[in-house]
Amino acid sequence: MSADIEVSTTSAGAAVGRKLISVVIPAYNESDCVDELARRLADVADGEKDQYDFEVIIVENGSQDDTWEKLQKIHADDGRFKILQLARNFKMDGGLTAGLAYATGDACVVMTADLQDPPELIPEFLRKWEEGYENIYMVVSERQGTGPLRTFNSKAFYWLAGKLTDGAIPRNASDFRLVDRGVYETINQMQERNRFIRGLFAWAGYKSIGIPHRRPPRFGGESKAHSLKVLDLAFKGIFAHSYVPLRLITVTGLGVSAISAIVLVAFTLQFLFSGVPFAGFGTLIGFILLLFGILFSMIGIVSEYVGLIYEEVKQRPNFVVRRRLGL
Repeated sequence: MSADIEVSTTSAGAAVGRKLISVVIPAYNESDCVDELARRLADVADGEKDQYDFEVIIVENGSQDDTWEKLQKIHADDGRFKILQLARNFKMDGGLTAGLAYATGDACVVMTADLQDPPELIPEFLRKWEEGYENIYMVVSERQGTGPLRTFNSKAFYWLAGKLTDGAIPRNASDFRLVDRGVYETINQMQERNRFIRGLFAWAGYKSIGIPHRRPPRFGGESKAHSLKVLDLAFKGIFAHSYVPLRLITVTGLGVSAISAIVLVAFTLQFLFSGVPFAGFGTLIGFILLLFGILFSMIGIVSEYVGLIYEEVKQRPNFVVRRRLGL
């Protein structure tokens, strides 16, 4: 973590007898959402004030609109809202990593700023936490306001991730969750650079439960989950949590070698009995092109892992803090 500029340090401890709940929210160009987000979170906190104190850590993730200015006003109006401004956009997982590093609560809620993760579900998370669960996450039962391509991408990712990670990443599990202090401190100890927070929570284990809920459409602004970005995140999540693609290379190589040996024997026998090893060059060229396609696909998989290794060995921080308010 880099050095940062402290604007104020007005954080207050939780009241005696009440546990503290931290809420971590990355925000990138969410000017249309942050005011409504703060209002609804304040309502939830007020509704739980007899049992819990709340701190809300909003990570301003290199926004290019007036999100930072609005967050400053939100902090000035309500000290429970604490703002962490990053030096640039570190993507969602970088923002979550930064917020979790500053969380101090007995439990921590992780959510997005676009209100597709409804704050009103937090009390239900708390009730499950009180029952002894340590990782309570929202399972998306239905996506509202999402196009068919985005829906297909999500279903394909969870299906593929489930197959390649042996079910480590629960199907349709979202980032929206409440985790016990022990869980998020475990995540904070993981210093890997290619972070897929959802996968890290799943890998950590602990007593977990999913709560089905319909995901509402965005409250405002534009979605950042474009197909290419989602695809990049999906590949990172799969490659960072599964060695199956590498093992497929070995299996494919052995399979192609076995097929080649069988074909060679067959052509040899055909040559001995009929004198014609093959009908023409077209079949041969087709096989060569197929094998080259398989070969370059294997090289592509290896290059993805090499890229992940390259990011790890550079040891660059997962985020750089520019300013803090209330932290």
